[in-house]
Amino acid sequence: MSTTATTSASQIFVNLPVKNLDASIAFFTALGFSFNPQFTDENATCMILGPNLYSMLLTHPYFAGFAPREIADSSKVCEVLVALQLESREKVDEIVSKAVAAGGATYNEPKDHGFMYQHGFTDLDGHVWEVFFMSAMPPSA
Repeated sequence: MSTTATTSASQIFVNLPVKNLDASIAFFTALGFSFNPQFTDENATCMILGPNLYSMLLTHPYFAGFAPREIADSSKVCEVLVALQLESREKVDEIVSKAVAAGGATYNEPKDHGFMYQHGFTDLDGHVWEVFFMSAMPPSA
């Protein structure tokens, strides 16, 4: 498998529909994320995940204006897994604890794969967030 990309993106914006924008902003603020006020109004906000990494949280009506299909009911189906690499195992546990305290939920136990530690949570809308710390590259297959 080649690791040389022929296409390269400079930023990523993961667009997620939310039922209550203010509640979602409060939830993710409790986890320590911030928002770009230039891309925030009553319909949407731009959550800053890291350098050039963003999630646009869009109200259902606004999201529907962009989406080519019906919005998935994330309480019944998993439409996306958003995976975020964090700087330590402790940070993984911390963000999951903060998510649960802010009204989210865990859906599994933490997993230690040796080279990678992972856990996850669902946000107020049921979107799945995988958070992990990778201490080494995975073993070769």
